[in-house]
Amino acid sequence: MTQKPTNNRYNLVEGPIKESLIRMTKPMIIGMIMLFTFSLVDTLFISFLGTESLTAISFTFPVTFTIMSLAIGLGIGASAVVAKYLGRSEIERAKEAATVINYISFILATLIVLICWLFMEPLFRMMGASEDLMGPIREYMLIWFPGSVLVVCIMTGNSILRACGDTKTPSMLMAGAGLINALLDPILIFGPGPLPALGIRGAAIATVIAWTIGFGILVYQLAFKLELISRAFPGRAVLLSSGREMLRIGIPAAGANMMTPLAAGIMTAIAAGFGDNAVAAFGVGARMESIATLIVLAMSSALPPLVSQNYGANRLDRINEAYRMSIRFVIAWQLFVYVVLALLSPVIATVFSDDPDVIATIKLFIWIMPLGYGMQGIIILTNSSLNALHRPLSALYLSMGRFFVFYVPLAYVGSELFGLTGFFAGAVCGNLLMAAVSWRTFNSALAAEERLAGTPA
Repeated sequence: MTQKPTNNRYNLVEGPIKESLIRMTKPMIIGMIMLFTFSLVDTLFISFLGTESLTAISFTFPVTFTIMSLAIGLGIGASAVVAKYLGRSEIERAKEAATVINYISFILATLIVLICWLFMEPLFRMMGASEDLMGPIREYMLIWFPGSVLVVCIMTGNSILRACGDTKTPSMLMAGAGLINALLDPILIFGPGPLPALGIRGAAIATVIAWTIGFGILVYQLAFKLELISRAFPGRAVLLSSGREMLRIGIPAAGANMMTPLAAGIMTAIAAGFGDNAVAAFGVGARMESIATLIVLAMSSALPPLVSQNYGANRLDRINEAYRMSIRFVIAWQLFVYVVLALLSPVIATVFSDDPDVIATIKLFIWIMPLGYGMQGIIILTNSSLNALHRPLSALYLSMGRFFVFYVPLAYVGSELFGLTGFFAGAVCGNLLMAAVSWRTFNSALAAEERLAGTPA
């Protein structure tokens, strides 16, 4: 029998849902804006080193994204498990799970990084890196790899904070680490005054220093200030039960995240069939998409803790209300974003290019593709909610369905039948159909939970 939570700091099973969603989403929006900004600054400083360094960094993206996908997946598992126990008012059990999850994240990250370290050169050569590029790639990754263990632990720890309803601290940590990285980049890369210029190696060192500071602050927050993790090593039984539960959600979630760069790569290859202008326009659109869907991405981090806590408390009615409220908002918001982008399309296109053909293609992209962003929002929020309901395989199957059945295949068919316009329109149709499947899947999952609980939502 559970008791009512004694600490309202952790409580997301009571109070107005709308206020909880707004309170948790706002800091995530600010944190993501800051992180995107500092990431662009990081890339800008590296570009000053020349084309070779910028190309070398581009080769590292698939590898770094794979490790980041692991971090995101483990974070999703951590949030779902901890939030469920908090929803049941089992504070000590949540603390035990949070402690175990941090140890497991560290161990898994260390193993994967060690494998990547040992097979680094064959891996990048298989991706097509030339011998000339292997030098700067090696300089960067020999430092980045060990430091990436920290970023996995940071993302897992941030997810634990979000499970408690605290999105402000993770956002501040993300923004703070990005700022430190941006400030250190010019110092370590170019070596002003008596300091040595470390080049691309300096960029990696700046990143690792930023992560180290962020990790130290996070450990203090979790272990000492908030006491959300234990400073003692957990027992074998707790280690096995909590670890198994987290990995059951985290591994499929990591796999689902890896579908995104795979789909982007194939979509770019399809666009390449229409020439360099189409690739350039699609690349501009892809970068614009992350900004245009910023609120959706923020909500996908804010909604799952609320879902998981109410799942633990058997408040399925609140889950249903939160999900539907989020979907309605996302559709309305992305429709507004579409109107703004469509009106500004001539200005946006000329900012990125002065080539008439590229400008025309960017405008075509803006007039069509953002029509599907609201539907894409439904897909993203459904996947995150299914993970929060401890149904990670359903979320993984939806991600695979979008990739293999809807988004990419329909974009390809559209390109074959109607050229570049069909390519963009096919992608929008894919998002529309996938959104319908996602909506139905979530409602079926919630209905199944209602039958198991014996109480209608």
